[in-house]
Amino acid sequence: SSLKKFPKILPVKYNIRHFTIVRRKMNDIFEISPYGWGKEVKRRFFNRRLRSLTARHYENCEAYKRILDAFGFDVNGNYEYEDIPFLPVRLFKEYELRSVDKEDVVKALTSSGTSGQKVSRIFLDRATSMAETKALSRILTSFIGKMRLPMLIIHSARAAGILGFSIFASDKLFALDENMQLKTNEVRSFLEKHKGERILIFGFTFMIWQYFHQKILQMDYKPDLSGAVLIHGGGWKKLEAESVSSDDFKKALNNACGVETSCIHDYYGMAEQAGAICMECEYGYLHTSVFSDIIVRRPGDFTPAAYGEPGVIETVSLLPESYPGHVLLTEDTGYIAGEDDCPCGRLGKYFKIRGRLRNAELRGCSDTYAAGIR
Repeated sequence: SSLKKFPKILPVKYNIRHFTIVRRKMNDIFEISPYGWGKEVKRRFFNRRLRSLTARHYENCEAYKRILDAFGFDVNGNYEYEDIPFLPVRLFKEYELRSVDKEDVVKALTSSGTSGQKVSRIFLDRATSMAETKALSRILTSFIGKMRLPMLIIHSARAAGILGFSIFASDKLFALDENMQLKTNEVRSFLEKHKGERILIFGFTFMIWQYFHQKILQMDYKPDLSGAVLIHGGGWKKLEAESVSSDDFKKALNNACGVETSCIHDYYGMAEQAGAICMECEYGYLHTSVFSDIIVRRPGDFTPAAYGEPGVIETVSLLPESYPGHVLLTEDTGYIAGEDDCPCGRLGKYFKIRGRLRNAELRGCSDTYAAGIR
């Protein structure tokens, strides 16, 4: 195996060279199936890559260095990636965390947030931005194919946050106007223009439900989207408040406009780890890829939970080079259903999201990290 050629972890002063070697190997995973690694191969690669990323961020991000020093963590140790101290995702709302000079930042992403809330700021250099785009492309094309498709975006044109997905569009239409009203005539013309073609529909879950599905129910015009694939994410909290489950959502869209339930895919992702999204398979499970992993932790002591045991979700990504976002503790709860044996045939961990933490601030954990930063 080519993985045996990786050098052992070197002292910190040599870790930049080691990082360069591993990054060159990283290019290889953009050429394989995004769900083609079993757990043994994946663990070996993840350990080497994440040790290297941890050393890189330790050297180049002073705030991250203080956090790891506060925990007494040895970046030169021969540790497993589950042992790397996680950062609570909300830290990116409070602090500017980056591992590159300001002049090397080519893009700054912001997370979504309700009015009055702070948003995360994520700083990307060229290498990280390209890696995230490649990873997103590999994951999505495994579901929709390599051909660009006409894309119906259930949002208004001001929705800059979804533009990363628009690279998969041969033609696109923002289906909502600035007042979040469905542009019925434009949608009708767009679908007529691409009649007989496969259509890609993308949007945030609640917006698809509220401004697309609900509007269709009120109209005489029923668009035929029986040949479409629908990708959606986020906004489940509002739907759960209306007692709408994932199955309810799929069946309702199928009844309203003919989208096959097996072609409706939820995704799990966030700005803090853009590119390494987890897509829902036809059996209703979210899947990690060769670019990502998850660890479910018990809320009492943050030890890893067993498969099937609910806890707080930690997300792991191989992609962030310009900011220390490779190991993050989210504010979501869920459980791992299994690994390498999903009925869909995709390798890797597959899991379910259960909801959000009632008190999103993880006391004790985030307080410790904040103390390390100060």
